[in-house]
Amino acid sequence: MTLRSRVTFDQLPEIFESSFARLIAYLEDLGEDISGPPFAIYHDLPTEEFDVEMGLPITRMVPAHENIVSRQVGIENAASTVHTGPYEEIESAYMALAEWINDNGHEPTGQSYEFYLNDPGTTSPEDLQTVLFMPLKQAEKTDRTGDQAAP
Repeated sequence: MTLRSRVTFDQLPEIFESSFARLIAYLEDLGEDISGPPFAIYHDLPTEEFDVEMGLPITRMVPAHENIVSRQVGIENAASTVHTGPYEEIESAYMALAEWINDNGHEPTGQSYEFYLNDPGTTSPEDLQTVLFMPLKQAEKTDRTGDQAAP
């Protein structure tokens, strides 16, 4: 179940808090439980604005409500890492992940996913854990001679 917004960098903390509060309130109204860690999907590379979708995993599809939608979220082929520390320092994990992707001949799709493994309200900033996923573009298939295969 997700809620998508277009926001500036400075608006991110506020929109995260309000979006997750709305998602939780809707689930409580439905009597549904959260089935895993909260997450965010960044749909493009950040510029002046972010296209970000906050979500909570649930076990079944639920009716849409206002801007809240129920959909399956999947990550098929991605590079990942775990960042431990304050959210404000997560950029270094993204940089290391991007370097690994480049060094290993892959190309990112432009999306990224963050899964928040613990609660910033009850966990010290130094102990926060965030799993980062950067989906990768599929490599073109080649034949045995190394030439690109026909589609």
